Amino acid sequence: MAPAGEDAAQVVRRFNRFYTRQIGLLREGLLDTPFSLTQARILYEIAQQDGVTARQLEGQLNLDPGYLSRQVAKFDKAGLVARRPSDRDGRVWHLSLSRKGRTAFAMLDRRSASDAERQLRNLTPAAQAKLVESMKSIQALLEPAAGQPGLELRAPVPGDMGWVISRHGAVYAQEYGWDATFEALVGEIAAKFVQKFDSQRERCWIAELGGERVGCIFLVKAARTVAKLRLLFVEPAARGRGIGRRLVEECIAFAREAGYRKVTLWTNDVLHAARHIYEGAGFRLTEENRHHSFGKDLVGQTWELTLAGSLRLTPLRRNHAAPDNRR
Repeated sequence: MAPAGEDAAQVVRRFNRFYTRQIGLLREGLLDTPFSLTQARILYEIAQQDGVTARQLEGQLNLDPGYLSRQVAKFDKAGLVARRPSDRDGRVWHLSLSRKGRTAFAMLDRRSASDAERQLRNLTPAAQAKLVESMKSIQALLEPAAGQPGLELRAPVPGDMGWVISRHGAVYAQEYGWDATFEALVGEIAAKFVQKFDSQRERCWIAELGGERVGCIFLVKAARTVAKLRLLFVEPAARGRGIGRRLVEECIAFAREAGYRKVTLWTNDVLHAARHIYEGAGFRLTEENRHHSFGKDLVGQTWELTLAGSLRLTPLRRNHAAPDNRR
């Protein structure tokens, strides 16, 4: 509990000030190196994931694409990274450390390990165990999905589309009283995705937690420069762990890599948790319309996200047919 007269936010801010001082973030170079903390984290991820793409780094580190691009360009100029084009998509580059980069990272890694050992050195074994458990608790509370072992976002396999349709129908009937026409709509969307799948511009992710399916999301092509997010779903028992947010972030990252300039989605105002995720990801509400669907009177909503830093494609023709706004 926070001390009398001090609210929780003040305690968090005091801890943040302490921790930034404790691990030396206020010094110009991290661990007496020429790298900032962000630069060191980028090098670390490239070292751990040889061949990682910029899109993957954006999602993992929550970095602005333009900022990340500038940092990678600096590393490239300094001879720290090597780039190779993807065999599947020439617009995508895979990053790895050069020999010079591996040497620089090894120095960072040694100093980081030494610094962690220094912080633990004067603690008893019992105090060390308590500190480690407290750190795990902080991470699990502030980033719930990180505290869930076995969380995986993967491509669909046979049987997954049936699960997507079944679980949407059952859960939305239970939670909102929607009838079977909603399940039929989900079936149409899933069938179209499979039958007309564009591997360069479209994706579906199935979220698994501990080997069990707990969520899904689709990104489909609506127009040359416009993608559509569809069928975001998280099992009720798995909610509150950041899985929905992770799915949406993965969708946005892929849309940016694929060259889309905008992502749209259609939802209904009663889906409050989903709206919160969309707002947090930067979507803005552009249109609302009352309608009667799935056996209920609803308010449909169109949301849009403009993608800064997306690849430049041929401008969209003004007479292009408008996409269907259903989920």
